[in-house]
Amino acid sequence: MAIAYWCVLIAALLPYVWVTVAKSSGERYDNRDPRGWTARQANPRVHRANAAQFNSYEAFAPFAAGVILAQLAGVAADRIALLSILFVLFRIVHGLVYVAGWKHAVRSLAWFAAFICVLLLLGQAALQVA
Repeated sequence: MAIAYWCVLIAALLPYVWVTVAKSSGERYDNRDPRGWTARQANPRVHRANAAQFNSYEAFAPFAAGVILAQLAGVAADRIALLSILFVLFRIVHGLVYVAGWKHAVRSLAWFAAFICVLLLLGQAALQVA
């Protein structure tokens, strides 16, 4: 189960990776007005990295809940670990593609694959207790 917990930690830290990219990609960062600073930036990488940050926050809660519920329901630890690793890998790909501004279809596919991992975690937990 330790692998899944490490994956939860990594997923919790991903938004901070993307916001660091955003802040280092623009003009000198102004911590007194962070949202205003972001809005004023002309570099599209700043906005893409900021969007990746927000998307990572949105994805974190369902993933963490899925890991916890799957564990509490007694889903096999190796299955939870595999889905957790896949989730983190897909989320890293999602963020990298987002920040780089590559093909939006690849980004959407990575997002969807990570979402499927969450659905499988939650679904297996539900089936286990049914």
